Amino acid sequence: MSDEQPAMEAYRYPDGSITYPGHPVGPDGEEPVGTVDLSDYTATVLTWTTSTATPPGVRQPNTLAIVEFDVDGEPVRAIGQVTGEDEVDIGDEVRPVYCEELREPGAGIREPASQEWDGYRFEPL
Repeated sequence: MSDEQPAMEAYRYPDGSITYPGHPVGPDGEEPVGTVDLSDYTATVLTWTTSTATPPGVRQPNTLAIVEFDVDGEPVRAIGQVTGEDEVDIGDEVRPVYCEELREPGAGIREPASQEWDGYRFEPL
């Protein structure tokens, strides 16, 4: 990970659970005790869909996948775009890939500087 590429940060809690995105209070009501960078792991596609009617500034068609990481035996689920025109299927292995713009900042009604536009997509292996 470089200074220009933020971590895909999940939170670890005292009971061993891990959530993504992180939350200030875990499933057992306790504060996180650490973080895990999910970009260091691969994940398995649990399900996916392709949207052809996307919001302004989001590529069309836009394939999304719900994936599950195995972090030291603890399952961690995430949803995100699939890279480019890549096709995925249930059970495929993917890796998180950093993307500076998940959507075109000037296409929406919000001021572009008012929010972050970067994040992670999933690339099939």
